[in-house]
Amino acid sequence: QVQLVESGGGLARPGGSLRLSCAASGRMPSFSTMGWYRRAPGQLRELVATTRSGDLNYGESVKGRFTISRDNAKNTVYLQMNSLKPEDTAVYYCNVHTLGGIDYWGQGTQVTVSS
Repeated sequence: QVQLVESGGGLARPGGSLRLSCAASGRMPSFSTMGWYRRAPGQLRELVATTRSGDLNYGESVKGRFTISRDNAKNTVYLQMNSLKPEDTAVYYCNVHTLGGIDYWGQGTQVTVSS
Protein backbone atom coordinates (compact mmCIF):
# COMPACT_ATOMS: atom_id res chain seq x y z
CA GLN A 1 0.00 0.00 0.00
CA VAL A 2 2.47 2.61 1.21
CA GLN A 3 6.09 2.73 0.12
CA LEU A 4 8.64 4.90 1.88
CA VAL A 5 12.08 5.82 0.60
CA GLU A 6 14.60 7.66 2.78
CA SER A 7 17.51 9.75 1.57
CA GLY A 8 20.00 12.28 2.88
CA GLY A 9 22.03 10.15 5.23
CA GLY A 10 25.79 10.19 5.28
CA LEU A 11 28.80 11.29 7.29
CA ALA A 12 28.79 14.40 9.46
CA ARG A 13 31.22 15.89 11.94
CA PRO A 14 30.25 16.49 15.56
CA GLY A 15 28.32 19.75 15.69
CA GLY A 16 27.38 19.47 12.02
CA SER A 17 24.03 19.06 10.31
CA LEU A 18 22.19 16.68 8.01
CA ARG A 19 18.72 16.77 6.47
CA LEU A 20 16.86 13.51 5.90
CA SER A 21 13.96 13.12 3.49
CA CYS A 22 11.28 10.45 3.24
CA ALA A 23 9.12 10.29 0.13
CA ALA A 24 5.84 8.40 0.38
CA SER A 25 3.99 6.77 -2.49
CA GLY A 26 0.90 4.62 -2.81
CA ARG A 27 -2.28 4.82 -0.79
CA MET A 28 -1.79 6.97 2.29
CA PRO A 29 -4.58 6.62 4.87
CA SER A 30 -5.90 9.87 6.29
CA PHE A 31 -4.73 11.03 9.72
CA SER A 32 -1.72 8.75 9.73
CA THR A 33 1.26 9.54 11.88
CA MET A 34 4.57 9.99 10.08
CA GLY A 35 7.87 9.92 11.85
CA TRP A 36 11.45 8.85 12.25
CA TYR A 37 12.98 6.10 14.35
CA ARG A 38 16.57 5.00 14.64
CA ARG A 39 18.56 1.97 15.67
CA ALA A 40 22.21 2.04 16.65
CA PRO A 41 24.35 -1.11 16.51
CA GLY A 42 23.58 -3.39 19.43
CA GLN A 43 20.76 -1.18 20.67
CA LEU A 44 16.97 -1.15 20.52
CA ARG A 45 15.00 0.98 18.11
CA GLU A 46 14.11 4.35 19.58
CA LEU A 47 11.81 7.23 18.76
CA VAL A 48 13.33 10.26 17.06
CA ALA A 49 10.30 12.34 16.07
CA THR A 50 6.69 11.98 14.89
CA THR A 51 4.06 14.33 13.52
CA ARG A 52 0.31 14.18 12.94
CA SER A 53 -2.14 17.03 12.36
CA GLY A 54 0.44 19.58 13.43
CA ASP A 55 1.29 17.84 16.69
CA LEU A 56 4.99 17.11 17.17
CA ASN A 57 6.64 14.53 19.38
CA TYR A 58 10.39 14.19 19.94
CA GLY A 59 12.60 11.73 21.67
CA GLU A 60 14.19 13.21 24.76
CA SER A 61 17.73 12.91 23.44
CA VAL A 62 17.04 14.99 20.30
CA LYS A 63 14.83 17.77 21.68
CA GLY A 64 16.15 21.18 20.74
CA ARG A 65 18.47 19.75 18.07
CA PHE A 66 16.22 17.96 15.55
CA THR A 67 13.15 19.28 13.75
CA ILE A 68 10.53 17.23 11.90
CA SER A 69 8.46 18.81 9.12
CA ARG A 70 6.14 17.80 6.29
CA ASP A 71 5.47 18.93 2.75
CA ASN A 72 1.99 17.64 2.03
CA ALA A 73 2.14 18.62 -1.65
CA LYS A 74 5.15 16.34 -2.11
CA ASN A 75 4.04 13.64 0.35
CA THR A 76 7.41 14.00 2.01
CA VAL A 77 8.53 14.22 5.61
CA TYR A 78 11.87 15.71 6.62
CA LEU A 79 14.18 15.53 9.58
CA GLN A 80 16.56 18.45 10.07
CA MET A 81 19.37 17.34 12.36
CA ASN A 82 21.57 20.00 13.91
CA SER A 83 24.30 19.92 16.55
CA LEU A 84 24.97 16.29 15.75
CA LYS A 85 26.69 14.09 18.29
CA PRO A 86 28.52 10.78 17.87
CA GLU A 87 25.69 9.08 19.76
CA ASP A 88 23.33 10.07 16.93
CA THR A 89 25.08 7.49 14.76
CA ALA A 90 22.42 4.97 13.68
CA VAL A 91 20.28 3.73 10.85
CA TYR A 92 17.31 6.08 10.56
CA TYR A 93 13.96 4.68 9.42
CA CYS A 94 10.93 6.52 8.12
CA ASN A 95 7.62 5.26 9.51
CA VAL A 96 3.91 5.61 8.78
CA HIS A 97 1.50 4.48 11.50
CA THR A 98 -2.19 4.32 10.63
CA LEU A 99 -5.15 4.80 12.95
CA GLY A 100 -5.80 1.08 12.55
CA GLY A 101 -2.37 0.27 13.97
CA ILE A 102 -0.63 -0.68 10.72
CA ASP A 103 3.03 0.27 10.31
CA TYR A 104 4.95 0.93 7.11
CA TRP A 105 8.72 1.28 7.07
CA GLY A 106 11.36 2.59 4.74
CA GLN A 107 14.59 0.76 4.02
CA GLY A 108 16.63 3.00 6.31
CA THR A 109 19.45 5.44 5.75
CA GLN A 110 22.77 5.42 7.59
CA VAL A 111 23.84 8.45 9.60
CA THR A 112 27.38 8.48 10.94
CA VAL A 113 28.72 11.25 13.17
CA SER A 114 32.46 11.08 13.62
CA SER A 115 35.53 13.28 13.63
